[in-house]
Amino acid sequence: MNPSMIQMIKMKTLVFLALMFLQDATALTHSLKYFFTASSGVTNFPEFVIVGLVDDVQMFHYDSETKRAEAKQDWMSRVTEDDPQYWERETGYHQGSQQALKVNIDTAKQRFNQTGGVHIAQRMYGCQWDDQTGKTNGFSQDGYDGEDFIVFDLKTETWIAPTPEAVITKHKWDNNKPGIVQYKNYLTQICPDWLKKYVDYGSSSLLRTDRPKVSLLQKSPSSPVTCHATGFYPNAAMMFWRKGGEEHHEGVTLGEILPNNDGSFQTSVDLKAPGASEDWGSYECVFQLSGVEDIVTKLDKAVIETNEEKPLDKTTIIIIIIAAVAVLAVIIALAGFFIYKKKNAKRPPSPVSNPEVLEELNPGA
Repeated sequence: MNPSMIQMIKMKTLVFLALMFLQDATALTHSLKYFFTASSGVTNFPEFVIVGLVDDVQMFHYDSETKRAEAKQDWMSRVTEDDPQYWERETGYHQGSQQALKVNIDTAKQRFNQTGGVHIAQRMYGCQWDDQTGKTNGFSQDGYDGEDFIVFDLKTETWIAPTPEAVITKHKWDNNKPGIVQYKNYLTQICPDWLKKYVDYGSSSLLRTDRPKVSLLQKSPSSPVTCHATGFYPNAAMMFWRKGGEEHHEGVTLGEILPNNDGSFQTSVDLKAPGASEDWGSYECVFQLSGVEDIVTKLDKAVIETNEEKPLDKTTIIIIIIAAVAVLAVIIALAGFFIYKKKNAKRPPSPVSNPEVLEELNPGA
């Protein structure tokens, strides 16, 4: 497949997913999300892929090549203890979803007057559950080529069409009253019930708390100073700069919370580099995570990791010179030794080392 096509798919998928990851509001809110991606005009790539995530940790996978629903976490093996037919049922359901999204792509191409090229249809739905208040919320939306196509408003129980091409679909789905009742029941009852089960199955992993490693980074003296935290869990964290004990917003850029390959998360917050006359020590980076004491990192030039080469101090220079002299002395000694050996190999043995000569010099010895 053309590398540009792969990049296009990745970029459009990331845009769609990144917007949805922002829905988790607090550390007490758990989420269950399913992401469907169907593609057209792409070779050497599955036409249809589904991933399921609990608290943004992937636990479920299905694609058009395997045609099987599969667990992505060891704790998901517990699901068959309560529901022995779970995987067979999910496999059959998503085989039907595969055909439905394929039809959706064909429909969207007609609406947008498209004939060929690479196109992507996506669907995201799921729910949230606050384990302290018991409050739940559901959400669902479809996207096409990286843009919102149609969104379900759970409060009004109607579909919203952000683009003119989706108006026909909106009217069709709004008029399907039994379908809306069924969908609302799934988002408000069935989905939260399954979410609670999944959180219980994976509690040892999902309910853990991991502290991050926090570092100060800077590309050059004029670049912003980045406070970077990585390896924390869960993902509901806050990070900000303070100045003189007060939260500081001027010249500050907050980064997104992104997943790491090991299931943990990372984030960062940039600060415009203070001037040379400013008191750098009055700035501090604060990382907050529920259940963990605030991690406060003072802005100190000495601990900032940078790509700039720092000038060497006198002590370091002296150490380098001594080391260089020592290495040179060893090289000279080795060279002299090899020269000596080479010369000795070319001349005959010393008479004094000949046994017969030694016997004459030391009779009776």
